[in-house]
Amino acid sequence: MAKWDIKLDHSTINLWVIKYSILLEQQVRRIKKCVTSSSRMDKAYINVKGQWKYYYLAIDKFGNVIKFLLCKHRFDKEALALFNKVNRP
Repeated sequence: MAKWDIKLDHSTINLWVIKYSILLEQQVRRIKKCVTSSSRMDKAYINVKGQWKYYYLAIDKFGNVIKFLLCKHRFDKEALALFNKVNRP
């Protein structure tokens, strides 16, 4: 908005986010791929920018990536939460 010399208050932008995020979510849900109930988790130890990380990958039975996560430690709380979230019935 500064490009067009329009001055806005942060509360105006916050109201736009509240209003239009719902509309954006509805549009995205229409084109989102369906995830099957069958999934599996893969884990790899990879080097990312000179640091070794655990790479967790949740994949459905068609090979589509559901979620992924990079962790510093093996069996981190976040990795266990991801595993529980993906494998919920």
